[in-house]
Amino acid sequence: MAAKLPPAVAKRLFEGVVIPASPLALDVRRRWDMRRQRALWRYYAAAGAGGIAIGVHTTQFAIRDPKIGLLEPLYQFAAEEFDRLDTKLPEPLLRVAGICGRTDQALAEAELARRCRFHAGLLSLGAMRDADLPELLHHCRRVAQVLPIFGFYLQPAVGGRVLPYRFWRELFDLPEVVAVKIAPFNRYQTIDVVRALADSGREDIALYTGNDDTILLDLLTPFRFRVAGRVVQRRIVGGLLGQWACWTRTAVELFGQCRQVAQSGQPVPQELLARNVELTDANGALFDVAHGFAGCIAGIHEVLRRQGLLETNYCLDPAETLSPGQAEEIDRVCRMYPHLTDDAFVAEHLEEWLAE
Repeated sequence: MAAKLPPAVAKRLFEGVVIPASPLALDVRRRWDMRRQRALWRYYAAAGAGGIAIGVHTTQFAIRDPKIGLLEPLYQFAAEEFDRLDTKLPEPLLRVAGICGRTDQALAEAELARRCRFHAGLLSLGAMRDADLPELLHHCRRVAQVLPIFGFYLQPAVGGRVLPYRFWRELFDLPEVVAVKIAPFNRYQTIDVVRALADSGREDIALYTGNDDTILLDLLTPFRFRVAGRVVQRRIVGGLLGQWACWTRTAVELFGQCRQVAQSGQPVPQELLARNVELTDANGALFDVAHGFAGCIAGIHEVLRRQGLLETNYCLDPAETLSPGQAEEIDRVCRMYPHLTDDAFVAEHLEEWLAE
């Protein structure tokens, strides 16, 4: 039987929501900090996020290392905590699990995610760098029988691979594909995905941006193509982003503004275009663009540490730290764009989120 989304979850996914890519909370001994992990997810829910993704790049792929052994405990903990959060929310959170590795590993991870009540799997193809197109599609087809697929175009700079138009066009023939995170940080490759969806005729696949360098423009842009003699328009309806793992309250507000403009059909306000540039500049500091994204996870951790949500900016690998000058760059963008932060919101609620 093909994997399917619950109707209420499918509706939210297709309408579009903010989905932060969750970091892993570590203490000063680099041990998993369950209390602050819970606080982080409470923060996302309170900020208005419509879902949470874990086991993805921002969570650190190293949780899969057998010596670390955090993948299953983290997913089981998430299942319990997301159930609790859902009891206090008007609509259930979208639960997205990162799925990695070659086929045997990906199938095992998809089974784990299904048991832990995740709705969809964000399917990374980074481990399939040498696979040809038929092998890639076979891999996706196998995983899709276990869990609905959230397709994933990850930029090569952080472990992805180039995926041509033909791959996306054939992937969209799989009924279990419910969404795509487009994160190549490349306009040509972004258009490949959206054009393939338009050509497929599918209207039940949601497009989500992962392009942290052009978040607001992605949400504001109508993508139009001529298909079989008629104009077909598709829009990116939401985002699944590492950028949205911090300053989430502001992200929700900006997302709402973009969606209102997109749905109205009115001209895009100059202020939103300016915000897009500001957010991209801020992302450059957080994601450490100056050093090839080396400090991208530590940068997110640093913002959350400064707010008190995390105890440290540590990653599992002691060598994975802020790059030289990155802290100063974060200082700069916080001074220049205080309206992009949500420090006051976090300060107001931090104690309740940290409560047992």
